Parts: sequence; structure tokens; C-alpha cells
Amino acid sequence: MTASTADVKATFRKHQIRVMLAITFGYGLIYTCRLGLNIVKKPLLDNGIFTLEELGLIGAALYFGYASGKLVNGFAADHFNPRVFFSVSILVSAILNLFMGWSSLLWLSVALWAMNGWFQGMAAPSAVISIANWFSIHQRGRVYGTWSASHAIGEGLTYYVMAAAVSAWGWRYGFITPGILCIGVAAWVYAFLKDAPQTMGLPDVHEFYDEEPEPAKEKGTWATQKVIFSIKAIWVVAIASALMYVTRYGVNSWGILYLQEIRGYTLLQAGTLMLAYGVAGIAGSIAYGFLSDNVFGARRPPANLIFAIIEVLALLVIFYGPSDYYILIIAFGVYGAALSGLIASVGGLFAVDIAPRGATGAAMGLVGVFSYLGAGTQDIVSAGLIESGSTLVDGVKVYNFDTVVIFWIATSVVSMLLAASLWNTQIRD
Repeated sequence: MTASTADVKATFRKHQIRVMLAITFGYGLIYTCRLGLNIVKKPLLDNGIFTLEELGLIGAALYFGYASGKLVNGFAADHFNPRVFFSVSILVSAILNLFMGWSSLLWLSVALWAMNGWFQGMAAPSAVISIANWFSIHQRGRVYGTWSASHAIGEGLTYYVMAAAVSAWGWRYGFITPGILCIGVAAWVYAFLKDAPQTMGLPDVHEFYDEEPEPAKEKGTWATQKVIFSIKAIWVVAIASALMYVTRYGVNSWGILYLQEIRGYTLLQAGTLMLAYGVAGIAGSIAYGFLSDNVFGARRPPANLIFAIIEVLALLVIFYGPSDYYILIIAFGVYGAALSGLIASVGGLFAVDIAPRGATGAAMGLVGVFSYLGAGTQDIVSAGLIESGSTLVDGVKVYNFDTVVIFWIATSVVSMLLAASLWNTQIRD
């Protein structure tokens, strides 16, 4: 090995680490700017600021904004520097959270939360393109699994640290605290994240790992991107992801309120259960990447099925099992671990594997728009189902979650079956 070759390898791997740190912590921390509403629903309801249906509208606005933003930005990200895309996403989302902390008007809150969703939709495509630029196909499951686990960092911080801030200072700090935090995060990501290796005088990732070189492009980026619309398996992944996101954001959006209203826990107790869900999600996502890459040879469907079965079983324990607090902590942990593996694959990696290179961001955008249309529709439907079963007892409104729980579990089962139908699907890279 010559000195220059050793230098290139050392430099390449150093920047791989920098990229991994930037996309993992950047994406994890931007999550705190999308989850504030989930921990302040009870004080907003108790203080008469918003009704249940209004909270459903505000929550859905974020998801619909994210769906459109992820689609548009998924296609746009293939044309632009991911470093700029990512840091702008975090900065604007942080500023919108600061404004959200001072809004008690319905349509202003809807507009702010929808714009927040749109700008949040710039982050994931930038991160995924960075992974495709810097890591080989045989590393991608592990790397993507590690990055995908980053959402659990944000969820853990939100459901415990931000919940503590809300308990101490009031509901406004569910938005103000992450807003202040993420202004600093945006600056750090801009300083730390790097563009593709070639822009730094380093070899292409295929060349660096002595892989089959990428064929010369006969089509432009847009022509390559359009190919994804003719790939049936990507559409199936998108629908499976949409249904999985119904459950994911059903629990994310309404889980704190469920634990407070039905189980009688305080905000911090409920936040601790959701913290277990978030922390275990880190291990689950990494475990998914290892299992799919090393045990199943970069085949996602077998790992998808294993994780989906575990997810459904955990949901049954959470909603129909013993009410012991410590059993619930374990159940939330198992659920978080299984769900994070599915988010890594069905929520993106599987489609990235199937899509041709040059359409990575577009594949993520298509799956993302379906996923968050599912999440947004869920928020409206869930609010309606909870409200429809609610009653007044001695002048106090009592919320009923029986029907909505069945809705959440059923969508997970259908998602599992759709993902399993792609058992023999081949990757394209």
C-alpha cells in the first residue's frame, strides 16, 4: 500500500465518520421539532385552548406538509448539495417551533405546523443521499439502520426532557425548548456534513470499495427518477409504509394522552414509557441492519416479517395485557425496537435497494409521501374515533380509545402482509 493510497483511505473513512455523525445526530435532534404537540395535548385540552378535533387538524397539518415536502424535496435533493438541504431544514423548523410556542389561534397553528412539516421533509432525503454517496450496498443496511435509529434519539429527548420542561414551565416550552436547541444543531450540521466524495477529490464509493463500477448514464437525473414509477414493488413498499405509519403515529401522537387518560399516569410517567420506546428503538434499528445484512445477505423481507410479528405482539400486550407499569415499560421497549427496524426498511431502505442509483432521493420521496399521508389521515381519523366514544361523567369528559386501538393494530397487520408479499424482490444496485 503506498502512502498516497493509505492517505486516501484514511481521509475517506474519516469523512464517513463525520457524515454518519452529522446525519444521525442532526436527524435525531430535528425530531424534537416535530413532536412537541404530542406532549402538550392534555394541557391544551384542559385549558380549553384547542378541542380534540382541532388538535387532530393541527397534527394532520404537519404530516400532510411533511408528505408533500418529502415528495418535492426527495426529487429536488438529487440535484442539490445535501449539506445545505439538511442544515436549512433544521434551521427553518427550529424557527417555526419558536413561533408555534406563542400561537393559540387554530389556523395560525395549522399553518405553522404544516410549514414545519414541509421543511422537515428536506432532512431525510439529504441523509439518505449522503448514505448512498459514502457507503457501499453491503454496508447500507447497517449504516441505514444506525441512521434510522436517530429518530429514537429525538423521541427519547422529547418524551422525557421536553416533557419535564412542559411540566416545569408550561405547554409553550414543548415548542420553545426544541426550537432553541435546533438553531445550534443547524449550524453544527452545516459545519460537519460533507457532500459526495468526488467533490473532495476522493474516489467514488464504488471505486473505493472495488465494486462493479456504475454504468455510464444514458439518461439524465429526471429520466432516471421517472423509472421508479414503473416499479411495482416500490408502490407496494409505499402502501405498506403508509399503513405502518398509521400505527407509528397513532401511538406517537396519542400515546401520551392515552396513558394519561386511560392508565392515569402523570406526564412524566407517560413520558418515561415513551422514552423506553425511543431508547429501545435505537437498538432495534441497528439490530435490523445487522440481521438483514449479515444473516439474510442484504435481503430485507425475512427481517421485515420477523420484526412485524414482534411489533404486533407488543401492541397486543400494551393495549390488552397486564396494567403493571414495569410490564408496560418492557412492552413499549419491544414495540419500539421492532417498529424502528420496520421504519428503517419499509420506511425507506427497501425502496432505496430496489430503485436505480440516481433515483435514491426520489424513491425516498415517493415512500415518504405515502407514509405521511397515512400518518396525517390517521391523526384526523384517530381524533374522530376517540371523540365518538367519549362521554361526560359528572361534567368531566372521559375519552374512549377502544375503537382507535383496533384501528392501529389492524393497519400494522395489513402492512406486515403487504411487505411479506415482496419476499422474492431483487435489489437493483
